Amino acid sequence: MAQISQHALETAVKQYRDPYLGKDLYELGAVKSLTTDDRGKVMAMIELPYPSKGIAGALKELLTNALDDVDGVESVEVHVGQRIHSHKGQKDIQSVPGVKNIIAVASGKGGVGKSTTAVNLALALQAEGARVGILDADIYGPSIGMMLGVPEGKRPDTHENKYFIPMEAHGLQANSMAFVVTDKTPMVWRGPMVSGAVMQLLQQTLWNELDYLIIDMPPGTGDIQLTIAQKVPVTGAVIVTTPQDIALLDGKKGIEMFRKVEIPVLGVVENMSVHICSNCGHEEPLFGHGGGERIAEEYGTTLLGQLPLHMTIREQTDGGIPSVVAEPDSEVARRYRDIARRVGAELSTRERNLTGSISSVSVTEH
Repeated sequence: MAQISQHALETAVKQYRDPYLGKDLYELGAVKSLTTDDRGKVMAMIELPYPSKGIAGALKELLTNALDDVDGVESVEVHVGQRIHSHKGQKDIQSVPGVKNIIAVASGKGGVGKSTTAVNLALALQAEGARVGILDADIYGPSIGMMLGVPEGKRPDTHENKYFIPMEAHGLQANSMAFVVTDKTPMVWRGPMVSGAVMQLLQQTLWNELDYLIIDMPPGTGDIQLTIAQKVPVTGAVIVTTPQDIALLDGKKGIEMFRKVEIPVLGVVENMSVHICSNCGHEEPLFGHGGGERIAEEYGTTLLGQLPLHMTIREQTDGGIPSVVAEPDSEVARRYRDIARRVGAELSTRERNLTGSISSVSVTEH
C-alpha cells in the first residue's frame, strides 16, 4: 500500500475556505486532528469557532471528497463540530454567571422590526447548535413573551425567593418585565427605576450555561442603553434598520453610541428591504434600496443580511411561533440562520475572555 503523504492531506484540507471568515481551516485553528492508519483510512476532527450546524454537512462532504482524492487513501471519516468561546465585553465589567457572550440587538428608532429580528436571531443561533437565552430590555413595550408564545399571566419560578428561573420557550431561556407585571400595567417609571429593573432582570435570572444571551434593547439611545453599555459586559451589538433614510439616520446614532462605549458593532441587519406581494410574489423596495449596505460601508462594519417585508413574518411572530421555528426550511428562516452564522463568526474573531465560563463543544456531523 502506498504511503499517504501528510503534506498532501493538509493541502487537501486547505482547499476549503470558511465562507464566513475567509480563512482556511488551519488558519482558523479548526483542525484538531488529521491522522491515518495502516489500512489507508484517514480520520479528521474539525471544530469551527462559531455556531455552524447548517454548513457542517456540506463541510464534511467537501473534505471527504478532497481527502479521498489523495494518493493511497482507501477511506475517509470526517467529524465536524463547534466550540463557542467566551469573549471579552467592554472594559473590566464582570461577566454574568452562566452566560458566555451577550449580544445587544438595537435600533435607533422604533418600528423597524428589532424585536422580531432579536427573537428570530436567538432561535437561528439555537438552530445552528448554540445554547441561547433572550432578555427583553424594552421595559415600556415588552413583546418577547407574546412573540415566543408564552401564555399571558404565566410567571417565572423563583429560587430562594431571590432569583428568577428563566422561562423556556421554543428551547430558548427567556425573561422579560412582561413576565413579572401584567400587560395592563403601564410602566410609569422614571429613567433610573427602569434601568434598575433591567439590571435586576439580567443579574437575578439563573441563566443556565448560555453560549449567547440576546438582549432586545429598547429603541433609541437613552437611559437603558447607557446603563447596559456601562454596567453589562456586552460582547457585541447588532443594529437593525430599514432602507428608509430616517431609519438609517437613527441607525447611525446607534452605531455611534456603541462605539463611544467601546462595544463592537458586529454588523447591520436591513429589515423590510423589499416588499414581496403575497398574491403574485412581485418584489418592490417600498422603503428605498441599499441603505443597510451604505451604512455598513460608512462605518466599516458588515451587512449581516437583508430581510423582506412579508406578511407571514409578522403573522408567525404575532402568533407566538416565529419564522425560524414556524417554517424552518423557508427562505426567511434560511436568511436568519445565515445572519446567525455571520454574527457568531464575527464574534469569534474578538478577544477571548479567559476568565469566563468553559467553552462548550458539540459535534454536529459524523
